[in-house]
Amino acid sequence: GTKPLMQMDIDKKVFNVEKNIVSAGGTALDVMKNVPSVNVDIDGNVTLRNSTPQLYIDGRPTTLTLEQIPADAIENVEVITNPSAKYDASGGTAGILNIVLKKNRKTGYNGNLRAGVDKRGGLNGGGDFNVRQGKLNVSASVMGNQMKGRNNGTTERSNFADEPPTFINQANANKTDGGFVFGKLGLDWFVSNRTTLSVAGIKVHGSMNPTERIDINTDTLDKAGSIRAFSQRNSNSHNQFNANGLVLGMKHLFPKEGEELTADFNYFGGKGDNNSDYRTDRYSNSNITGSDLQQIRGGGQVGFMTIQTDYVKPFTGKLKLETGLRAAIRNTKSNFNNYVFDNDKQEYVLIPAASNNYKNNDQVYAAYASVSNSIGNFGYKVGLRAESSNYTGDLLNNGQHFSNNYPVSLFPSLFLSQKLKHEQELQVSYTRRINRPNFFQLIPFTDSTDKLNITKGNPGLVPEFTQSMELSYLKTFKGNNTFLASLYYRHTNNLITRYLTKETDPVNGQEMLINTYINANSSYSAGAEATSMNTLTPWWTLTANVNIYNSRINTDNVSQSQDALWSWFGKINNSFKLPANFEIQLTGTYQSK
Repeated sequence: GTKPLMQMDIDKKVFNVEKNIVSAGGTALDVMKNVPSVNVDIDGNVTLRNSTPQLYIDGRPTTLTLEQIPADAIENVEVITNPSAKYDASGGTAGILNIVLKKNRKTGYNGNLRAGVDKRGGLNGGGDFNVRQGKLNVSASVMGNQMKGRNNGTTERSNFADEPPTFINQANANKTDGGFVFGKLGLDWFVSNRTTLSVAGIKVHGSMNPTERIDINTDTLDKAGSIRAFSQRNSNSHNQFNANGLVLGMKHLFPKEGEELTADFNYFGGKGDNNSDYRTDRYSNSNITGSDLQQIRGGGQVGFMTIQTDYVKPFTGKLKLETGLRAAIRNTKSNFNNYVFDNDKQEYVLIPAASNNYKNNDQVYAAYASVSNSIGNFGYKVGLRAESSNYTGDLLNNGQHFSNNYPVSLFPSLFLSQKLKHEQELQVSYTRRINRPNFFQLIPFTDSTDKLNITKGNPGLVPEFTQSMELSYLKTFKGNNTFLASLYYRHTNNLITRYLTKETDPVNGQEMLINTYINANSSYSAGAEATSMNTLTPWWTLTANVNIYNSRINTDNVSQSQDALWSWFGKINNSFKLPANFEIQLTGTYQSK
């Protein structure tokens, strides 16, 4: 037998991706392309209900990115579009993607080996080994992925704020060569038939060498005062990262079935170096009239530690209490040094106004309690979470210090479900969440690495609060066919959003458009989603997902509000069973404007 492709809980959907052959040999990013509700755009940006979700591994936050997790290590993906009080209230408008890694507990000795190659010659391979004897279970896995990425794109931009207005056409060609190695080692000690102690470690090392060529054509939008310019920018970068994870866990089962206590310590940390060289040549009639040389020497490290304990107490019938405590502490250090070549001195000179070195500490403390019950075909889960947080940050270049303390806030959640006749079910949920501005959004530092996308933080940002509502309908048909439809609505106050303004570029002293952040008055997002999983024939299964949504940001506190925008995306996944136990998958995605 095989696990069902989707399992639906009262507060999450679980998608089994263990046998998804399209993503075999790839990364977690390839897995997400085939998970319903999750959208991956052409640049690898992941969104859930039109917002960037939080990434968890085995129920805890991580510093790893999706491109640093091999697909072959993943057992299933939990899509939590409206997280309950049990989960971290941070994240605001976004949900949670919880990646559950494979954990082998088969008795005896067993393992597997695999190898693959992609269409550009990039190799991948890995192996797993597991042994369980008596009270001990040891599992180990190692995987490697070689990456040979190629990207081509165009950008068209009209600058109506220029005098005269200008039009920029930008064509870019990108290449990325590199790879990473992922290793995991775990030990379970079954102290008794009720108590288990676990320890697991994760190690990731990777190196990437991206290069980029950008052709930039500039022209005026009107005939008067014609301005024409052409420049070409070439960049070479070397990025290296190392990440480590450690998980310590204890699980104790009480004599009463369903009563359990868990406690765990989770640490994810990593550091990396990012060095880039840029050369921009300005042309006139195919001749180079001048060149700008720039170097970025940067790097940093981050450590994320969580300590959590949870207790589950069942009562009579199906009444159950869940409660827990959690502390999350994150430390970040970053250095970003911007050098420009001085033709008079014939050497690279540091630009202090365009460089920054900072460190910050972010702490969140939380407690929650929730009660769930089933009465006949009706079920409910009601919870309340309390969180307080604080952060401190220092700009090491100039000694500036930033700090903020957020008082205790309450975050209620409510989930209701009703099973109907003929294998039907209705679910409705409500939650309140928070999104605190990160340190990069707060520090007043101007990053002018990309001349067409200069960014700067805003120390006056305040947290945003989001209220989410969702209504879902599930129908199960004969022959392993299911249909799931959802309506959702989110309303956010003090939305943290990008805002375009004009300021002076600290590198060249010219007036430039700056991307910064502001708190908008409010925003809303509403949409409808449908997912269908069908076994059409004994040899053909099909999964289809469509998401249509409308969003609007109210910025009348600073300027005229933006018009509401309709958008949609869809994906389809076909699996065909062939003779001799062969299988083929065919997938497709579409993202509208």
